[in-house]
Amino acid sequence: MNKNKIIGSIYLTLAACIWGGMFVVVKSVVSEVPPIQLVWLRYLIGSIALLVIALVAKIQWHWDKRNLLLIFLIGLIGDTISIVAQETGTMFSSAQLGSVVTTATPAFMIIFSWPLLKIKPTKSKWISLSLAILGVVSIVGFHFKGKNLLLGVIFLLIAGLTWALMSVLIELVDKKYSIIQVTFLGTLVAIVCLTPVIFIQKRTLLNISWGSAHIWLSLLYLGIISTAIAFFFWNKGLVLFHSPTSGLFFLFQPIVGTLLGWLFLNESIKVGFFVGLGLILVSIVVSIKNE
Repeated sequence: MNKNKIIGSIYLTLAACIWGGMFVVVKSVVSEVPPIQLVWLRYLIGSIALLVIALVAKIQWHWDKRNLLLIFLIGLIGDTISIVAQETGTMFSSAQLGSVVTTATPAFMIIFSWPLLKIKPTKSKWISLSLAILGVVSIVGFHFKGKNLLLGVIFLLIAGLTWALMSVLIELVDKKYSIIQVTFLGTLVAIVCLTPVIFIQKRTLLNISWGSAHIWLSLLYLGIISTAIAFFFWNKGLVLFHSPTSGLFFLFQPIVGTLLGWLFLNESIKVGFFVGLGLILVSIVVSIKNE
């Protein structure tokens, strides 16, 4: 791999590891702060952090209709729909399942890259895609119990699908745009989209135990680390790695999410996890080897 791909892979790995830990934090706080309110608050904190970073870094701001439309779609599809679906799915399932099911994202990225980036999947990519899907199906099959869990899986698959589309759209944004600007504007779109719901459900926001240190620490982690920093790492990594297989770095997310879920939430690690994770690992090796 060239220098850009190496640096990009580091960024993508860091982002995935942060998000693996995020599932545990979300699971621990989502019963106290409902999903939509939780996403809105993390973006509010994240946007402030990103603005401070932008001002300190003195980035050059650019504005044109085509790229702003792309950024709007990125904010709507990825930062809004995907994240709300992800945290709702985690609420109905578990931190472990939440981190693993969304590893379907790499498969979806390979599909979306074909029409949008004109990168036609090779035979090895189709093999990789099939293995990744089998891995997710294997994991879900071993955890599939109860109505709420089924609903959680559906939300998590929607989250993976929309996040994949967003990840491909980012590569269509003009390279003159700073990734900090793209990430910041994307969070603003999410805030605007969710604010009407927050206003309608303002009683829910008022009923949150704002004196709880656990809630504040969770929100700061989700806003600054999981949103501002991890989103920047992921978006920057996508641009540098520049390949539909970049989504396969999501492998680090389920590993971290599962281990932390087991360590802090007493979630068991079942055989199905290792079977599915093994298939996903093979899919990554097959894809990157033929890059």
